[in-house]
Amino acid sequence: MALLEAKNITKTFGGLTAVNDVTLSVEQGRIISVIGPNGAGKTTFFNMLTGIYKPDKGTITFDGKSIAGRKPNDIAALGIRRTFQNIRLFNNMTVLENVLVGMHTHLHAPFWQILTKLGGVQREEAEARKRARERLAYVGLDAQREELAKNLPYGDQRRLEIARALAGEPRLILLDEPTAGMNPQETDAATLLIQRLRDELKLTVVLIEHDMRLVMSISERISVLDYGTKIAEGDAQVIRSNPRVIEAYLGKGAAGAAAGPSVA
Repeated sequence: MALLEAKNITKTFGGLTAVNDVTLSVEQGRIISVIGPNGAGKTTFFNMLTGIYKPDKGTITFDGKSIAGRKPNDIAALGIRRTFQNIRLFNNMTVLENVLVGMHTHLHAPFWQILTKLGGVQREEAEARKRARERLAYVGLDAQREELAKNLPYGDQRRLEIARALAGEPRLILLDEPTAGMNPQETDAATLLIQRLRDELKLTVVLIEHDMRLVMSISERISVLDYGTKIAEGDAQVIRSNPRVIEAYLGKGAAGAAAGPSVA
């Protein structure tokens, strides 16, 4: 059974259909990529999976439970975490504090204990800080834990977003353009980290990414959106040679040129 299953989901804004009848099935322990030209509906699709938008049509289930239309914090508590296309850190909080924010669905001390520091709140806080540091160490940022998030280099800010997502103990992590703006060395490091999430932490990963070298090297399955519609799905070899995918990225002339030699 799929860990995550979106069936025939559609989202319209006014007269614009951003996502049109898209179906995606994500099996446990896989790395799946969702690609497409700018404006293809990829981030809108992620926003529906995480409760930011409610689908106009269709169903979304996670581990057999319906999540379409549920609040983002409820979906996060079930085990889905994400990063964003545009970095969304708390810039004036420390690196460690940013990761602690990601644990909010797993902290249980009542409000009056937090205010008075009574009961088990101090133990819970100490345990949370320990786990946060473990997540930071995993992405290579524990030495920067007391630094303000805004002072981190760009690539480290991206890694901090992943550490914050990991703090929620997810089963599924959605990465929205995790290597955007990175240099080649940072991209290589991010690629290895994504593979480690699956291989070492046993997470299921779905990513939106424009770096085709990364996508083709680590994805076990790739879905392609164009103008909100899924136009292709398959492994890297299938997607690389698909005429509709080539046309979506490079235009009809390029698709014809790609098809010519294979037909001959």
